[in-house]
Amino acid sequence: MADFKNGQAEEERERVSLNILHIAPRNTAGVPLEMVRAERRLGYDSRLITMMSGPQDRESGICLDLPWASFPGFSLFRKLILPRTMTRSVNQRVYPETCPPVWRVPDRIRFLFDLRERIWTPLIEHACREQDWLSADVLQLDGGLGFYRDGRWVRRFKTKGKKVIACYLGSDLRIRGVIPAIDALSDLNVTVEFDHLEHHSDIHHVPFPFDVDSIPKSVHGVYEKIRVGHAPTSRAAKGTEHILKVLRLLEKSRPIETVLIEKKPYREALRMKSTCQIFIDQLGELGYGMNAVEALAMGIPTCTSLAAGFEKAYPDHPFVRVDHRNLEAVLIRLIHNERERIERGKRSREWVRRTHDSVNVVGRIHKLAGLKNSGPLLSNGKNKSMA
Repeated sequence: MADFKNGQAEEERERVSLNILHIAPRNTAGVPLEMVRAERRLGYDSRLITMMSGPQDRESGICLDLPWASFPGFSLFRKLILPRTMTRSVNQRVYPETCPPVWRVPDRIRFLFDLRERIWTPLIEHACREQDWLSADVLQLDGGLGFYRDGRWVRRFKTKGKKVIACYLGSDLRIRGVIPAIDALSDLNVTVEFDHLEHHSDIHHVPFPFDVDSIPKSVHGVYEKIRVGHAPTSRAAKGTEHILKVLRLLEKSRPIETVLIEKKPYREALRMKSTCQIFIDQLGELGYGMNAVEALAMGIPTCTSLAAGFEKAYPDHPFVRVDHRNLEAVLIRLIHNERERIERGKRSREWVRRTHDSVNVVGRIHKLAGLKNSGPLLSNGKNKSMA
């Protein structure tokens, strides 16, 4: 018994000693910070460094607010200087010329990136020394980006024998592609986007990390009409115009009210979403996003298109699958079938708990990376890993 206790104590000490540093352009959809929180729940020393604050009112970890990382009108500036393929919003599958697609700085604007990185260097080096970033055991690049496009800072980290993980989010691989120097240095590539599996030959899919208990269940108030929610971050990427066209048509003949959640602070968006009885995430070929996970966690039946191959990999999913052709018919069925809405809502929250639990997702990444003691430590001292 003494040997078991000593072994358990040693395991706990080793777990606490693991230091993980996350670097991300911003806290995209809350994913990087949720991973950090999950790692802290596992007993790791985990930090998130962001280059700029994100939209809405999400936390940003330790935010450097680097100059020229973003500024008012930045989106327009990017559209003016970058090729259209790097700035467009799409909801259809992308077929890149190479696998993985590779990010290159257009020659005519290379000097702008060089100038920005020269301005950043003293700020980054000061923060690195002050906060002792290079003492970390693991570096995770949430977005597949380092501070510099030539990978110099990641290389410094790697030469110390540390693990480097690249975690791709959103359109990182669809639109931008890998940074060649960083792709060569990464020990493990993971993605939260199922369709990214088609864009990299050495990448693993993990679900969006999510803490179900942080989201309240749907508020089942007494409403005169059934509230149908939709929350686009990009109308083009979500198929919003077609969704709104169908909803406006149904409003003329069915007891529904459209709840458009757009450009709202995060907490206000959550509150509005919680009042819905049906939620529509997106139409297209790229699969669901964090908006859908939040709606499922609230117990709201959620309609979405799914990425090719997703249903085979996750056959127990609770989504109501829709496309441009059947959206109207599916909504009519849900509007008039309260029992199906209730049953799907119950399944939805439990599925998110099983599939998207952030501790399990982080445990899966650590196991793939070959980190010791990956997976949450249970009270009996055993490890539990994501299947």
